[in-house]
Amino acid sequence: MKRLILLFGLVISVSWYTLHAQEESRLLRFPAIHGDQVVFCYSGDLYIVNIKGGIARRITSHTGYEMFPRFSPDGRYIAFTGQYDGNTEVFVIPSNGGTPKRLTYTATLSRDDVSDRMGPNNIVMDWTPDGKFITYRSRKQSFNDFIGQLFNVPVEGGMSEELPLPTGGFCSWSADGKQLAYNRIFREFRTWKYHRGGMADEIWLHNFSNHKTTQITDNEVQDIIPMWAGEWIFFLSDRDRTMNLFAYNLSTGKTDKVTDFTEYDIKFPSFGKDYIVFENAGFIYKLDIHTRVYEKVPVIITNDLPFSRSEYKDASKLISTSDVSPNGERVVFGARGDVFSLPATHGITINYTKTSGAHERDVQWSPDGKYISYFSDVTGEYELYIQNQDGSEDPIKVTDGINTYPYNMRWSPDSKKIMFSDREFRLQYIDITTKKLTLIKKSATSELRDFNWSPDSRWIAYTEGSDNQFSIIYL
Repeated sequence: MKRLILLFGLVISVSWYTLHAQEESRLLRFPAIHGDQVVFCYSGDLYIVNIKGGIARRITSHTGYEMFPRFSPDGRYIAFTGQYDGNTEVFVIPSNGGTPKRLTYTATLSRDDVSDRMGPNNIVMDWTPDGKFITYRSRKQSFNDFIGQLFNVPVEGGMSEELPLPTGGFCSWSADGKQLAYNRIFREFRTWKYHRGGMADEIWLHNFSNHKTTQITDNEVQDIIPMWAGEWIFFLSDRDRTMNLFAYNLSTGKTDKVTDFTEYDIKFPSFGKDYIVFENAGFIYKLDIHTRVYEKVPVIITNDLPFSRSEYKDASKLISTSDVSPNGERVVFGARGDVFSLPATHGITINYTKTSGAHERDVQWSPDGKYISYFSDVTGEYELYIQNQDGSEDPIKVTDGINTYPYNMRWSPDSKKIMFSDREFRLQYIDITTKKLTLIKKSATSELRDFNWSPDSRWIAYTEGSDNQFSIIYL
């Protein structure tokens, strides 16, 4: 008996160690919750995990991307947006797993990838409270990427019905199904942080009984993704710069700040009875709407992750920049983030950088043939480096603190200086011996992309756009 107890304890210990020894997963997206189950997207597939965390179970495996899952009110089904069959459409699948059923059939848009700045089409937003319809947002009849309409599609399949609203984005039904909290604009995939312009969205309530629409937020910031929870409308807002959860009370009109993240925005929250789940910094968090306490849900992915394994790539098919040596005997290439030197006829190939975790680009040969120059982000930010052309010495970092995206380097004919421009509208050159950086010009109107040295290395010619958008040549 003692041996049995000891063996049982050992099994528990080993199981606990195995679970906790594995690395917690990140880049978990679009979570939704029902009861004690959380569904989310990881690497383009859908997974389910217990609300307390643990090892997640994959429920889809198609090569197409699945996203924006939403549990049915009874938890039996999950609706999601899937990129199958060449289109991006609404599907439904049993929450325990099974074969996805396609519900919508629309024309494929020319800009419909999940990586597109306007996001994918036919995004699942919510279920109607009776569980009979899935509400989704579509651009299928709109020419404007920001503007779409809301539709209901029957869970059994059939024709979609457009909601009687002029436009629609993220939305949430009231418990009785008679009202809808919604956004009018959809721009959550744009990289417009801290936007305070005309595309900043507000939250509206529409009553389908009397067709009255009420605006509950009114400011210049982003108020997005409403979630109807009893007497409260939870939503995201960046009114304090970082996107956090807020709650609007329908009775008092009072708005509370619920979370206080300062480093990363909250992304794509969703509500399920007692909890809101959301993304932050690639992790999933859960928030108890009653206590307003939130905590991370630790998730472990244990499948083989074939796209994460190391593999060999043919760099010759991924060349981005190149230059020929002054004597014509070798060629330098920037390919797939590394710098290579190849002979014109016979000889060895040199990989100067061999940095799998960094990106080198914009390679150039110095006019005297001694150095190879390139930009590298091996330190975390792009800096300018030079490398002895035979690879016999370590690379030399000649800049320190560019702090933006540089490009278009040009060696001076005497091989003593390198000129380059950047996203800050600056044109600069650096002395490779003294490492002194000299500002030539900072434009007030445009990036300085067209410039060159005089043959004696004493003059610089460049063009700059004027107020009327015409370019002017300067020396």
